[in-house]
Amino acid sequence: MTRGETYRLWHSAAQSLLGSVAIALLTFICFRLQVRPGIAALLYLIVVVLMSATDAFAPSVVVSIISVLCLDYFFIPPTFAIRVDNPLDIVALVAFLGAAWLVTRLMYLRRRAEEALEEANSELETKVEQRTAQLARANDELRGQMRERQRAEEALQKSQAELAHITRVMTLGELMASLAHEVNQPLAAVVTNAQACLRWLALERPDEARVAVERIVRDSNRASEVIQRIRALAKKSDPQMIALDINDVIREAVSLEQREMLNQRVSLRTELAPALPPVLGDRVQLQQVVINLVMNALEAMAPVTDRPHDMLIRSQRDDTNEVLVAVRDSGTGIEAENAERLFNAFFTTKSSGMGMGLSISRSIIAAHGGRLWVSPNTDHGATFQFTLPSSSQGVS
Repeated sequence: MTRGETYRLWHSAAQSLLGSVAIALLTFICFRLQVRPGIAALLYLIVVVLMSATDAFAPSVVVSIISVLCLDYFFIPPTFAIRVDNPLDIVALVAFLGAAWLVTRLMYLRRRAEEALEEANSELETKVEQRTAQLARANDELRGQMRERQRAEEALQKSQAELAHITRVMTLGELMASLAHEVNQPLAAVVTNAQACLRWLALERPDEARVAVERIVRDSNRASEVIQRIRALAKKSDPQMIALDINDVIREAVSLEQREMLNQRVSLRTELAPALPPVLGDRVQLQQVVINLVMNALEAMAPVTDRPHDMLIRSQRDDTNEVLVAVRDSGTGIEAENAERLFNAFFTTKSSGMGMGLSISRSIIAAHGGRLWVSPNTDHGATFQFTLPSSSQGVS
């Protein structure tokens, strides 16, 4: 027998003894006062109820039995004998015992229900605390994800400006135009970071200044790489080519334009053919071409107000087994006489344009062994298309 069971046994015995003493005193008083059996039974029942209220089920049963014996012995004829001659007295004793047992049982069940409710309450509080802690952790994780998303959006905006921004041309010729077009963005970043570095140094904050210098080095290296690749294009030399999935290139380029599409409420639909043959190409330059075509489509749809802004990007294999990519818009369209002139350096139909984006894009596609052209749609807008040979065909 455990220590707890021993304690409960002695506790029940003490309650039984206390109840028996109470019944004995009540019997003595009632007998001396010649109380009627009904009154004595009611007083006994009160003692049983009080015992039940103390969560003493077994002692209450014991006291109920003792009460029945006392009623029979001291108050129901024949007195001083454990015998009942009148059937009605038997019924009364049974009713008393039943009532005492019912009260005891109800009080016991009520006490058990209260304990169960307290236990459930405690368990609920524990679960609420656990759930609150889980929600707090989830909230912290959500804040972290939101911060990561914000940083990712900032990185996307920066990549968009780095890959899609068209700068001013400082000198004539395809080479110098390409240099101005591609190098201005990293050089601007170098200047900005250099100015920031000077401010940090003036404020004696070397850590921030070091970060700015690291950005200057990174942007300078990026400008150097662009110059080398554009020079190679101008010299008709092969770019740095690897086998690429053109659908991956399209998805990466489109992801950089998502914010601009949202701002202009453009509905983008992609029809990218699966299992296309890989193409040999430079990932950055092909991304530049796709981004430039998407930006042209966005600018063509910007002034349109009487119809939805729909854009379709499609990839497929053409009749010659080359990979064909098309960018279709619902913009203002192009005039037939300007279709070929759009690809000439410095020719533009936009008031703020330089006329270098499509020229450079055609040079890039040509260096990859493909071709780039535009055709007006039958309803609205225009479709820009380019083809690239598969890696098995090679670059001619």
